[in-house]
Amino acid sequence: MRDRMNVYFPPALLKQIADLADRKGLSRSAIVEAAVASFLSPDGADRREAAFTRRLDRLSRQVQRLERNIGISTETLALFVRFWLTITPPLPSDAQAAAQAKGRERYEGFIEALGRRLQKGQSLLQEIPNDIAETPTHEPDENLTDKC
Repeated sequence: MRDRMNVYFPPALLKQIADLADRKGLSRSAIVEAAVASFLSPDGADRREAAFTRRLDRLSRQVQRLERNIGISTETLALFVRFWLTITPPLPSDAQAAAQAKGRERYEGFIEALGRRLQKGQSLLQEIPNDIAETPTHEPDENLTDKC
């Protein structure tokens, strides 16, 4: 047996209910009954919590990847700077102007090459696992840091 209940809806909501009922081929009463049952269901809160948990887990993994990538970038830069400072001798005063001009030229070339790589979607972080898999079994970090 069913009991009757009179409920008032805003016109916009009533139109949405009618549209959904037409699309699904159901009565408006069935749509409202399902919505109220879902709202009153204790599982509804659990499903929302599970959805939030999945989203938070995905965000946590994304933040972990960002931290990893920033760490790799920082270590790469630090290793390069240490290596460069170790092997680059100071220039005599009369050669500095020519070296600065050549440095500007090389920097512009570097920026152009970087721009091309970024446009192609290439990334050092994407290449690292490939390089490691292709490298023979030795410890390149120790070899490189010994040279620094």
